[in-house]
Amino acid sequence: MKSFDYLRVSRASAAVGAVAARPQGSFVAGGTELLNLMKDEALAPDLVVDVNGLPLSEIALRDGRLSIGATARMGDVADHPVVRERFPVLAEALLASASPQIRNRASIGGNLMQRTRCWYYRDPGSPCNRRDPGSGCPALDGQNRWHAVLGGSGHCIAVHPSDLAVALRALDATVHILGPRGRRSLSLDDLYRLPGATPHRETALRHGELITGVELPITPLARSSRYLKLRDRASFEFAVVSVAAALTMRGRTVTGVRLAFGGIAPRPWHSPAAEEALRGRALTDRAVREAGRALVRGAEPREHNAFKIELVQRALADILDDLGGRR
Repeated sequence: MKSFDYLRVSRASAAVGAVAARPQGSFVAGGTELLNLMKDEALAPDLVVDVNGLPLSEIALRDGRLSIGATARMGDVADHPVVRERFPVLAEALLASASPQIRNRASIGGNLMQRTRCWYYRDPGSPCNRRDPGSGCPALDGQNRWHAVLGGSGHCIAVHPSDLAVALRALDATVHILGPRGRRSLSLDDLYRLPGATPHRETALRHGELITGVELPITPLARSSRYLKLRDRASFEFAVVSVAAALTMRGRTVTGVRLAFGGIAPRPWHSPAAEEALRGRALTDRAVREAGRALVRGAEPREHNAFKIELVQRALADILDDLGGRR
């Protein structure tokens, strides 16, 4: 790990100004992600700005929306009574993440900005277009069991690792940002980029921009929501596939549905076609199968990850059966 300058600030504008002034500057809150990347030599910031002193840890209801500060700890958000009651998918996604020790340290903003767990990206001896643009993507023809079957490109097929981001995508969350040019807000879809020919540009954030918080609308859909994570071991493991689902029904008919998926794409994956296959229809086996087929239409599996196509459809069926009271 190379040497770096360290700065602790008490104002968000000071944090933004300090990082913006240094091309290799970076923010740190919990440190559970950045320190690992520095040790792996995937990142080498010359300035680390500590944002733990910023007043950004509040979890509060405002005007029919839930506001969560960027430095709020994952464990605190998962345990919050409003989150457990009105946003169960969010609580479940957070509790399925990492370990209790890490959840008690890791921040909401840091979790949203975490980098892929692709071993080629984290191995400085391997080429990787995300770490070193133009060097290649060994996962295309190498070990790709964990990699994307949707949304990838000939330059990168790494998946986004955040459980939290998948849940927030299903909840139509808004991300608030402060940068050198002022404040702005983005949807989850607009925050994350598909790799295309520039996989090193993973988000829409400009250098020096800081996530300050997220907001979620309080809706009947949010209250009727679940998160299902399938992984290789029971704890402290990233998703092979995951599903965040919110469902409202009148009798046996689906009146509202929001779906998001993890482990299958370079960003939290949204499938309007899968939602459309369910909305306004009875929640039958046929409707669920059609939603699953719509989800994976256009998938491009590789040698080791083709199993994800069936697995994510089964996961979707399981969570819909649960939410729809079919079991």
